[in-house]
Amino acid sequence: MAWIRTVSLEEADESLSRAMADQRSLYPPEYAQPVQELDQGLPGIVASHTLIPQALFHAFATFGALMSPDLPLSRRQHEMIATMVSLTNSCHY
Repeated sequence: MAWIRTVSLEEADESLSRAMADQRSLYPPEYAQPVQELDQGLPGIVASHTLIPQALFHAFATFGALMSPDLPLSRRQHEMIATMVSLTNSCHY
């Protein structure tokens, strides 16, 4: 298995902390608690982006924007699309 150096929440500088907070604010509230925590409380896919805070924000803000309640699809439809895309791409997360 590949190993990627990550930055823990305790080691995060201001730019990483801000990127994490800003992208989290776009997600539905129930996404605040990860299902599987790695790297001191961060899901592995998020932790793998901690070395480049701007990339972290943009990568995960995209999904947050796609889940916006202001869009014409229901939350259920958004989740169904996200699930099918993950399944189609053989994602294990």
